[in-house]
Amino acid sequence: MPDKPILVTGATGYVGGRLVPRLLDAGFRVRAVARSREKLACRPFASHPNIELAQADMLDLDAVRQAASGCGAAYYLVHSMHAAGRDFAAVDREAAMIMARAADDTGIARIIYLGGLGQDSATLSHHLQSRHEVAKILAYGRVPVTHLRAAMILGSGSASFEIMRYLVDRLPAMVAPRWVRNRCQPIAISDVLGYLVDCLLEPRTQGDTFDIGGPDVLTYAEIFQIYAKVAGLPRRVIIPVPVLSPRLSTYWMQLVTPLPRSLIVPLVEGLRNEVICHDTRILELLPRKRLPCREAIALALDKIRQNAVESTCADAGNAAPPEWTTCGDASYAGGKILECAYRATLGAPIAKVWPAIARIGGETGWYYGNALWRLRGFLDQLVGGVGLGRVTIRSETPRVGDPLDFWRVVAVEENRRLVLLAEMRTPGEALLEFRLEPAGDNATRVTVHSKFLPKGLAGLVYWYALLFPHTLVFAGLLRGLATAVGAPLAARPRRFAPHGPAACRLPRAQEPRSQ
Repeated sequence: MPDKPILVTGATGYVGGRLVPRLLDAGFRVRAVARSREKLACRPFASHPNIELAQADMLDLDAVRQAASGCGAAYYLVHSMHAAGRDFAAVDREAAMIMARAADDTGIARIIYLGGLGQDSATLSHHLQSRHEVAKILAYGRVPVTHLRAAMILGSGSASFEIMRYLVDRLPAMVAPRWVRNRCQPIAISDVLGYLVDCLLEPRTQGDTFDIGGPDVLTYAEIFQIYAKVAGLPRRVIIPVPVLSPRLSTYWMQLVTPLPRSLIVPLVEGLRNEVICHDTRILELLPRKRLPCREAIALALDKIRQNAVESTCADAGNAAPPEWTTCGDASYAGGKILECAYRATLGAPIAKVWPAIARIGGETGWYYGNALWRLRGFLDQLVGGVGLGRVTIRSETPRVGDPLDFWRVVAVEENRRLVLLAEMRTPGEALLEFRLEPAGDNATRVTVHSKFLPKGLAGLVYWYALLFPHTLVFAGLLRGLATAVGAPLAARPRRFAPHGPAACRLPRAQEPRSQ
């Protein structure tokens, strides 16, 4: 097994994105797997000499088999709580069955799976039941499974940490369900990663289940107060109310936190269960000095302040552009594509304009009408969307797969274009493209091009209701961009009808590289 690569599924997710570099640092060869190879290729670890990149949808048995072929061990770090319009537990069951079969077929020696704590009972939340069910399905195969069970993960960008961070930062007082008195044994992300790597080196962990947690057993209310103190905030007023169920509390949580409702609901419902370690054998098999809750929170906040977050829960989105954005089909094949495009010429070279495009959104804003963008984000949160406040990893050049406010980066060509796919709740699918072209000496033509594939009458009403605001925002954005760059407008913003190849330039999804 030491000579074979280690398969890491979910390699662009929160845990997988941090585990891959640690395995590489430990001297392992790694085969990182995700749905988008282009997204993988943008990760810092992609240039490491011991990395292999593989593209596979975990619901495609043939693709998973190909990705797993020749690997010695596998980490299963996949979940489907982001799945839209589907029961995430059903999707997870199907993916786990495929993984178990692919492991059997390709001769993988062992699987290491990160699941959730919680005692099996009729009151166990749907989310935790699903985590336990995945472990059982993986174990149905011939390949031995090491199942690590963790509770709340404390780390910059983790879903549970981000929910807590926004609640405590924004609410000096909160009315909460009785779950705030439930006990939890949180664990630092560094300890989770340490256990995952160490399990691979310790054969006695093979084929067994272990509870992993930090050194502190606390109520959620106590964790909130620790966070407030570490963050330099006044002590929070927390009022438990017996009649407020976890499900009801998700409605106001989605207004306060920038996570989608599809992710908040299962996580919050899981808080009704006590999640502490009853099995402590891991402390003897893999002894380590675990970070206390206070230190883990302080470390996470430091990384956020320094913009040094390695991965976030928002990284797990799909970076593949939808089918209708690719060339080759008639415009009516998937429905009428509605478009709005503006362009202007700035008196500055592309090299000066591109950095302003690359840092658009987030703390920079959108160069015009930021109040309108914030309003759109708030309305998105009202209906369970992601809003504008997600923790993101910003670099000088955006990477494919990066979340950007309520968008996802799906294509980047430095100094040429940036393409964003909407992740806000809309009755259709939306794409926003920024394109730069030389326009003579020391001048750049900048195009802002919006495409929308409506779903039914609601989609048409939505598009035409926002058409006038779009004209204001896009024209204003181009003027604001010129101001930010410090360049004169050689040609003021004008709306135009896009035609020809320039109107359809997204490539089809790349095929996975053969292993």
